[in-house]
Order: sequence, then C-alpha cells, then structure tokens
Amino acid sequence: MTSASPKPSIAIVTGASSGIGAATARRLAAAGHRVVLTARRKDRVEALAEEIRAAGHQATAYPLDVTDRAAVDEFASAFKTIGVLVNNAGGALGADPVATGDPDDWRRMYETNVIGTLNLTQALLPKLEASGDGTVVVVSSTAGHATYEGGAGYVAAKHGAHVLAETLRLEIVGRPVRVVEIAPGMVKTEEFALTRFAGDAEKAAKVYQGVAEPLTADDVADTITWAVTRPAHVNIDLLIVRPRAQASNSKVHREV
Repeated sequence: MTSASPKPSIAIVTGASSGIGAATARRLAAAGHRVVLTARRKDRVEALAEEIRAAGHQATAYPLDVTDRAAVDEFASAFKTIGVLVNNAGGALGADPVATGDPDDWRRMYETNVIGTLNLTQALLPKLEASGDGTVVVVSSTAGHATYEGGAGYVAAKHGAHVLAETLRLEIVGRPVRVVEIAPGMVKTEEFALTRFAGDAEKAAKVYQGVAEPLTADDVADTITWAVTRPAHVNIDLLIVRPRAQASNSKVHREV
C-alpha cells in the first residue's frame, strides 16, 4: 500500500501571521514538517512559532514582505532544499465598483496576491526541485474563477494568481514539483473582511450575516494539508472549497 504521507521536509508558509496562513502552519507542523513562518508582522509570527514549538513541533519565524524582491531573495538564499511552499499572503481591499475603485488598492492587491506569489515561487523553485519532491501551493479564491459586483480589483488579482498556478504547472511538467491551487469561498477569519473594509466592523460583520457556518481558517488549512500530503505522484491541480451555504460567489443561503 502506498503511504499518503510524504517525507518530512521544510514547509514555508507566507502570510502566516493570522487566518489561513497561521492555521496551515499549525497543520503542516503537526504533519511532521519543519515550518518556516513568514509575514510582515514580526511579533505575530514569532509568537506562533513559539506556540508550535511548545506543542512539540519544529517552527521558525522569519519576518518578510513578499513584495520586496531583494528581501525575498535574501530569505531564499538560506535554504538548499525545501519541500513545500504555501503562497498564502494576499487579501482584499475595498468593495467599490469599477467606476470608483481606488487604483492604489488595486495595485496593492495585485502586488501582494500576484507579484508576491511570483517572487517567492521564482526564488524557491530551484530549492523545491532540488528536494526531488517539491510542492507549490497557491491559495487563490473562488474570486479567481468567477466575478461579482464590487469585487473587480480583488477578482482581477485572484484571477492572476490562478493563471500563475495554471501556467507554472504547464511549464514545469516532468520536473519533480507539483503545483496545487486551493480556491476557498466564504471563510470567516478574524481579519479578512475587517481589512477589506478598512476596520469597519459593521461592514465586515454583514459579509457573514445569517450564514450559519462559513468556512473557518482551519477548514482551509485542513484542505491544504490534505493536498500536500498526497503521494508524490498525485497532484491536486485545483480544489474549490466552499461552505455548504454558498453555491457561488453571489448565491449564499442566509438564515433570517
């Protein structure tokens, strides 16, 4: 029988200071990986690394802005090989229509969701290949597969992340690196909607109003870890995961 678990290796998780990134770091560490946690907020990743180590697993914190290519290259130089790269850093800003959307918000979303993913993937792809069994995970969104009103800037960025993953898979076929895309739908985390609405708690709460059970960060982390721990010959090209109450980006059952 083929084992479903890969050999333990270094797993790098971007955007690991909260939400899906933090939950994924915990899950991958519990699965036996030595996790490297990156995010801009030094205190958050250091606290999480300490928590993971206290649970008996291996973790290292590394403050990093994924949009800073020089910093990314310096970070990558510390590794000879890695087994897993989870490109999770991203996020949404604003929900304005195209006619009034803030170009700075669009630019920041593209820089983080797409260029950040490009920077880490380019810098670490040789290290993933050197492992003989590497996995690149791109955490996109259902926004990368269908649009909705008021979401064009975020949708454009996540479409970019989706296309990056799809194209990379074509370009490196035959090399020992898998490319996995996980596209979550409605996930309720402590920061996503709050960040999107510039700290407006009332607007953020309305996103989930009446939805009995939106996905949690741990639901998505569980899905990512499952994909990463498949046998080496099994590639989960694309996995869209939504709560049962959400049929599409614009069709959500709300209990009133």
